Amino acid sequence: MKPREETLITVLDAGNSKSCVLVGEVQEGVLRYRGHGIETSKGMRKGLIADLGPAADAINRAALAAERTAKAGIETAVVGVGGMHVRGVNSRGGISMGSRMREITREEVKAAVDRARSVALPADREILHLLPQEFILDDQPGIHDPVGMVGTKLEVNLHLSTCSGGVAQSVVTCANKAGLEVLDTVYEGIAAAEAVLSADERELGVCIADIGASTTEMVVFFEGAVAHTAVLPIGGDHFTNDLAVGLHVPVEEAEQLKQVWGNCVVTSVPQLNEIEVGGNLALSGGQPARIVRHRYLAEILEPRARELMQMLRENLRQGGVLEALGAGLVLTGGSAKLVGLLDVAESMLRVPARVGYPVPLSRMPEELAQPEFAALIGMLLYTHRTQIRRASEEMGLRAKLKAIFAGTM
Repeated sequence: MKPREETLITVLDAGNSKSCVLVGEVQEGVLRYRGHGIETSKGMRKGLIADLGPAADAINRAALAAERTAKAGIETAVVGVGGMHVRGVNSRGGISMGSRMREITREEVKAAVDRARSVALPADREILHLLPQEFILDDQPGIHDPVGMVGTKLEVNLHLSTCSGGVAQSVVTCANKAGLEVLDTVYEGIAAAEAVLSADERELGVCIADIGASTTEMVVFFEGAVAHTAVLPIGGDHFTNDLAVGLHVPVEEAEQLKQVWGNCVVTSVPQLNEIEVGGNLALSGGQPARIVRHRYLAEILEPRARELMQMLRENLRQGGVLEALGAGLVLTGGSAKLVGLLDVAESMLRVPARVGYPVPLSRMPEELAQPEFAALIGMLLYTHRTQIRRASEEMGLRAKLKAIFAGTM
C-alpha cells in the first residue's frame, strides 16, 4: 500500500435500502472527507443479509465508486452492525488490591473491566462494545478515569453491547466477498450518537433514536456514559408499506408520497386539501391518476408514528431511563425528517425532541450532511477517535517501558 493511503479510514454501512462506503483521510491529526460511494442494497431483508451474492455485489459497487471519488485504493474497512439481534446489558465487577493503598494504573482498570465483562452470555452472542459507565474507588462512585488515583478496591459499572455472532460474521463475510478486509465492527446506534450528539446532551441525559429502513437503533446517555441500548422492530419501510397498502400504490410511489406529502399529525393537514396519486405510469403499472384527501395519508401515518413512540417509551421505562432524559430525544436516520414525527414524539414522551444532523466533515459534499448518513459519518468519527486513543495508550506504554529499561541500566 502506498504511504499516502496509510492515512485513509474507510467505513461501510450495509443497510436495508442502501450500501454506503465512506472514505476519510487524516492529515496532521485532522479528519477530512476523501470520497464515498452509495448503491441500492440487494439481498437484504429486515436489515439482515438474506442473499450473500447480491449483497456483496452492492457493497463492491459502492466501494468501487468510493475508490473513484477518493482516487485511492480501498482494501480495509470498519463495518457497522445493527438490527434486532443487537442487545445491551449492564454489569458490575471489580478487583481488590490488598490492604495497602496503591496507585491505579491502566492494568488495574483493564482488570476491573475484565471482571465486569465476565457475565454469562449465550454461546451465539458476541461483545461489540465494552462501555464503562462509572468507576467506584473505595466506594466513591462517579469516577470517569481512575488512573493516577489511589485506593484499595476498584469497581466498574459496565454496559455491554452484544450481537449475534452468526449475523455479525455474515456481515464480515459479505464485506470480504466484496474485496474488503474488516478491521472492526461498530454498533450503528453508537456510531450515530458520535455524529449528532453534543457533550452537554450526553451529560444531561438524552436518547438518540436512529430510524433506519427496517429497525430503530436506540442509545441512552446519562452523565456522559451509555446507560441503555436497544433496537425496535419498526423503521421507515413500515411507514412506506402502510401507505402502499392503504393507497393501493406501488412501494416506490408510496415512498415518494411519504417524502413529499407525508405528515404524522392528522389535525395539522387542512381538511379540504387533495393530492394526486397514481399519476406516474412507470410506477403505478399503468393505473390512471386519482385524487385522494391529503388527510388520508396522515390518517395512515399517524398510527404508525404513535406505535413507534409508544414502543420507544415503553422500552425506556423498562430500561429504567425514562426519567433520565434531561436533554430530551434526538431522532436521526432517513425517516427522522418525516413531518410531524417530532410532534408525536414530544406529546408522547413529554420531552423536547429534535432532528439530529451529522457533524459535517471538512470538504464533505452537502448531500451527505443528512440524518440518513448519521451512522456512516459517525463510524468514521468513532474509528478516528479510537485510533487516537490507542496511539496515546501505546505511546504511554512505550514511555513506561523506556523508563523501566533506563532504570535497569
